Amino acid sequence: MSLRLDGDVIRFEGQCRVEDTETLVALLHKAPEAKLDLAACQGMHAAVVQAMLAFGRPVVAWPTEGFLKDHLAPALAGLRPTKL
Repeated sequence: MSLRLDGDVIRFEGQCRVEDTETLVALLHKAPEAKLDLAACQGMHAAVVQAMLAFGRPVVAWPTEGFLKDHLAPALAGLRPTKL
């Protein structure tokens, strides 16, 4: 599994695939105050990104290199959460 709840942090690890979207949404509902740690994430499906956008949770750690650092982090900066 590429997603796991660790206290009040949801950790993304490796490749987050489309099937991880359902897991992410379940974790976000289970832990309404959870923050996101993408430090170990190597890539993610657009559906996972959409779930992140919909819930608007803060990201506490970004990958240190690659596409996610260069493109996703700036794209998500300053976005406001959507009420679900």
